[in-house]
Amino acid sequence: MKTPTIGIADTTFAVVDMARHVMPILAQQGVKIARYTVPGFKDLPVACLKLFKEDKCDIVIALGMAGPMPIDKQCAHEASLGLQQVQLMVQKHIIEVFVHMDEVKSDKELKSIAINRAEKHTLNALALLKSKTALTPNAGSGRRQGKEDVGGIR
Repeated sequence: MKTPTIGIADTTFAVVDMARHVMPILAQQGVKIARYTVPGFKDLPVACLKLFKEDKCDIVIALGMAGPMPIDKQCAHEASLGLQQVQLMVQKHIIEVFVHMDEVKSDKELKSIAINRAEKHTLNALALLKSKTALTPNAGSGRRQGKEDVGGIR
């Protein structure tokens, strides 16, 4: 069986280098890593497509950060739609890890959420590489990336 390749697409706009925090997790699992850094999150769909086609990635983690203005939220939505289109084109997952700068009130909290969300979604990507049912035991459990889990309703 070939060693899986995980792509990381990230941006220079983000104020936290989330890829720096997830690459050691991936390296510990022995997967190959391909990284593509672009200016902003609207550039992520093309980066992800190139990671799939040129680097033969099995899954891609898209790391992006949206500013606090309404136009930033609109652009994040448009980028998300582009990522969804790429997933459908290649029939492979892109784990979208977007952090919005207005989710918190301080840079310290922003950094914490960004790192937590990126690390937890990296674990999700690794699980999806194992099988389509690897995350099934967690269904309905209220897991969150970036913040504390809320728990499921029993």
